[in-house]
Amino acid sequence: MAASSAVEIIDVSKQFGSTPVLDRVSLDVRRGEFLSLLGPSGCGKTTLLRIIAGFEHQSSGRVLIDGQDVSGVPPYSRSTNMIFQHLALFPHMTVFENIAFGLRMKKVDAATIRKRVDESLALVQLQGYEQRLPEQLSGGQRQRIAMARALVNDPSVLLLDEPLGALDLQLRLQLQVELRQLHRSLGSTFIFVTHDQTEAMTMSDRIAVLDRGKIVQLGTPQDIYETPRTRFVAKFVGHANLFDGKADSAARDGVCSVGLGAGAARIRAAVSSPCNAGQDVTVVLRYEKVKLSPAEAGAADLDNAFAGTIKEQTYMGGFLRFTVQSDWGGLITADAPADDSSRRLQQGSRVIASWQSADARTLTE
Repeated sequence: MAASSAVEIIDVSKQFGSTPVLDRVSLDVRRGEFLSLLGPSGCGKTTLLRIIAGFEHQSSGRVLIDGQDVSGVPPYSRSTNMIFQHLALFPHMTVFENIAFGLRMKKVDAATIRKRVDESLALVQLQGYEQRLPEQLSGGQRQRIAMARALVNDPSVLLLDEPLGALDLQLRLQLQVELRQLHRSLGSTFIFVTHDQTEAMTMSDRIAVLDRGKIVQLGTPQDIYETPRTRFVAKFVGHANLFDGKADSAARDGVCSVGLGAGAARIRAAVSSPCNAGQDVTVVLRYEKVKLSPAEAGAADLDNAFAGTIKEQTYMGGFLRFTVQSDWGGLITADAPADDSSRRLQQGSRVIASWQSADARTLTE
């Protein structure tokens, strides 16, 4: 195990009865990083987190934490702590007692408990709340107490199982910022489980995308968003047009020409996977990469340009989302800033949808 690794997962599989949940997952979590496990319900991300914590045991494979094989080591003997989605605060205990509980189980002396509880409350900015009960706190305050209870034991790895999932949107956004700041101030390793791709994108150093028990892509948020390796990742992370077709010929100069339908249209796209003549290819194009202009103004000087009619326009706050029925039959979705030029485009307007080949990518998986 590399000295820079906090957690290493080696060929871990898990079955519940005859049902496979994880399939030979390997993952190296760097020391001090914020790593998110992202995927839909049932993909195995929470099971993987619970295996790292010791609440579940893998069917095969190994888990190393700080260079030590912890397979079979109980949760209380691992240098990890976990924050659950439902927090699991003791309702009959005060804030102080909730935070101090783990330290008391470890027989830590009273003076040290007081000092470490005070330090933990300062980290989450809730000094003075020691004698309150959980029912006397807001949802955001309870979330902070759960964080303080996990941090008081000074874990080398903090595991977070969708801890913001039950909060309203504005509070979630606020706590996302606070959690990221807390991570930076502590320098600890955070492993965060979420099904919310926006949450993962804004908080993570790296993201591991899971699908049906496998890690299908691992990389920075920018890598995951801009260069998805599979159709699943392209659809699950962000919003994208997906055009299915066949490569006209082998790629040239890093660009592939893809015929759509019965040869009605061709898209030029950057190659991010093999592209050979006759090969089935999916072209991925993010909504915001599409430029719309009135048909009478002509096409922009871009590699791809298609005439069509606006079928639907949706106001999304800071931007407008347009669905264009192209003349070759396919639908093209475009996001544009909600400015005067975009507002002049209405349902039924004739437009040209265009984009650079570098802004579209080919996939074969």
